[in-house]
Amino acid sequence: MSFLEYPDREVMQLDLANKIAGELRSALDHQDRVSFCVSGGSTPGPVFDTLSDVSLDWDRVDVLLNDERWVPETSERSNTAMLKRRLLVNKAASARLIPLYADVPTPEEGLAGLMPAIEAILPINVLLLGMGDDMHTASLFPGADQLELALSDASPTLLAMRAPGAPEPRITLSANALKTAISTHILITGQGKRSAYEAARDLSAQEAPVSVFLPQATVHWAP
Repeated sequence: MSFLEYPDREVMQLDLANKIAGELRSALDHQDRVSFCVSGGSTPGPVFDTLSDVSLDWDRVDVLLNDERWVPETSERSNTAMLKRRLLVNKAASARLIPLYADVPTPEEGLAGLMPAIEAILPINVLLLGMGDDMHTASLFPGADQLELALSDASPTLLAMRAPGAPEPRITLSANALKTAISTHILITGQGKRSAYEAARDLSAQEAPVSVFLPQATVHWAP
């Protein structure tokens, strides 16, 4: 684990975008296709804006979310829609999006159809995670209904997830799937999340799911 502290968010976002672009470029030198697994929410948006203009063989990059809220793209809560607006544009428009949502009522009904495409692109080359103040990452929330399974060695690649802190049902990659990543970055901002990160280092995975990824991650933080 390494912890990188930046003077401000703009510097951090540019530096992280450059690091990710370099890792993807290096992977493309050795593989026909590479995978880039990303977090949703507002924090990584500026990183995506920068990456979308990077010269890269984007047509050989598979992009997928760590997790998704079970809402259609017409919802302002859709991470898929955000990704299409901020990453899969400009030079990155030719990247292939691996979907994490299907037009069925529940994530449980969508699992079987979504899983094969995700399993086909594992292991993940570059993983970008976020973290909540409650120390969740992806949709691995403390107190979630399937957290124990999602953290176990026996977990499937993809799970439906419901949690007290999540307004909608979710679909998420399991810890097993996310831990296949060759390179892992965790992006956090603000003093509250820094305090949460510091607490997570001493807590169990059930209390702080993000702790599962800290040993192999580079954590990027700015005030």
